[in-house]
Amino acid sequence: MALALDFGGTLARPGPNPDAATVTEVLRGLPGASIPDGFAAVFDQVARRVRAADRQRGEQTAFAEQVRLAALESGAVLDDPAAATRAVFTAVPDAEIDARAARALRELHDSGLICVLACDTQRPESVRRRTLRDAGISDCFDALVLSSTLGVRKPHPRFYAAVVEATGCPAAEILFVGDTPAKDVIGPRTHGMRAVLISAEGRPAELDPAIGVIAHLAELPAYLESLHER
Repeated sequence: MALALDFGGTLARPGPNPDAATVTEVLRGLPGASIPDGFAAVFDQVARRVRAADRQRGEQTAFAEQVRLAALESGAVLDDPAAATRAVFTAVPDAEIDARAARALRELHDSGLICVLACDTQRPESVRRRTLRDAGISDCFDALVLSSTLGVRKPHPRFYAAVVEATGCPAAEILFVGDTPAKDVIGPRTHGMRAVLISAEGRPAELDPAIGVIAHLAELPAYLESLHER
């Protein structure tokens, strides 16, 4: 059996996204960069345009590509958008991993579950791996499935196909756990997986009664044990 685990709102408290002013400040500190005064406004315009197009296609444009487009349109000089992206997400804190959730993950991993992180994020894989490493749980994940790497976000079918491939298990043997019904429950179930919703407010009225609901990831080991006993 494998566990596919969401990140923000499930394993961690959501972190901030970089605003245009922060991006501009970080880029101006990079060697060889020349960032004009109008860059922040252009970056905002590019980000809005890209988000709208991505929503229509169900895709995700890499943050580095947004930076490259903003540099091109503003006349900025920037040697390496990928390095710029790493610098931005080093300056902007990632989400804070919940200690109780981390302990539950450790217990589940040590019990023999294959564990895959499966989440939407703008952050590159190197940054997310650093966050997991700093929290002492990087070894708990057999693979990372990130929208920033795939180029598609949940609930795109390619995302769930990548989760199945990453686990190496049949879809029916994968339990997807997250806090967003459409992305972490309905989407996975549509693609043959099982799912558990994390909801501190309790079961949503419209949710299928057959779907398990827990208030916090810390409850997942006991929930799985109860299923095993039944």
